[in-house]
Amino acid sequence: MTRLTGKDIAEIAKLLDESQFSALDLTMGEFRLRIRRDGGGAGWDSADDEPTAPAPRPAPRAAPNPAPAAPAPAAPADGPAAGEVDVPAPLLGNFYAAPRPGEPPFVQVGDTVGPDTTIGIIEVMKLMNPIRAGVAGTVTALLAENGKAVEKGQALIRVKVG
Repeated sequence: MTRLTGKDIAEIAKLLDESQFSALDLTMGEFRLRIRRDGGGAGWDSADDEPTAPAPRPAPRAAPNPAPAAPAPAAPADGPAAGEVDVPAPLLGNFYAAPRPGEPPFVQVGDTVGPDTTIGIIEVMKLMNPIRAGVAGTVTALLAENGKAVEKGQALIRVKVG
């Protein structure tokens, strides 16, 4: 069995830091490495300790919050109007509009968002990646359906800036 050295772990942490992912959970036999990049300042999680706030684990089958997904078909397909911007998905994966099944969505039409407002989660290989608005304004449309796959660059929400 191959073993990871301290240098290997440092390189993995560096690669994670330079990526769009927020966490890595690696298991090799009895060895387990868990690295999380949280906005709260703590960069490392011990494999022996459970995270203080477990990553959300939405059910991959049915959409737990049908209400936020309902406006998606009614959203204008021709692109944003003057003064509006679409917030794109930074990576490919399954989009979730709420932190956990049964909980209210992160944002709804009419909500005010800032650049650091979490608008959803994209799951990639069991890693939950919070997605931030990146702009300030008012949500005018929800464009991605809860629980469905999204492509990198696909519009998730539309925001009227200002």
